[in-house]
Amino acid sequence: MAAKKKSQREVTDPFDFEPYKEKKGEEYMNEKQEAHFRAILEAWKKELMEEVDRTVHHMKDEAANFPDPNDRATQESEFSLELRTRDRERKLIKKIEDTLNLIDSHDYGYCEACGVEIGIRRLEARPTATQCIDCKTLDEIREKQMG
Repeated sequence: MAAKKKSQREVTDPFDFEPYKEKKGEEYMNEKQEAHFRAILEAWKKELMEEVDRTVHHMKDEAANFPDPNDRATQESEFSLELRTRDRERKLIKKIEDTLNLIDSHDYGYCEACGVEIGIRRLEARPTATQCIDCKTLDEIREKQMG
């Protein structure tokens, strides 16, 4: 049976990493853990930046002045959707940069609301998390109640 070959997309996936294995008695958010999360965040940021570059090239290459209004509307609709996606990714890049700054200041991994450890597994699932699961859950409950 042949081994499954990874696609280029899978190889560059920032979330295709070896989960951090904590050692007994290891201090939370030590240098090794910070380096682990820095690598994840930098790979994620790099992938997003490459996607932005691809979009710019795609829009330059594909931009055409179609004589048919339907074709022109379809292209504008596709470009609009792509630009909205890139705008969300731009905001995510900013959040990743803010998170990298937290690592630099050794404040990463602690809840901004209550100060407790967010936890290695939660951070691996969501590297830009700034709240522990309890505070995040309370925030979501408040959001639902506010409508």
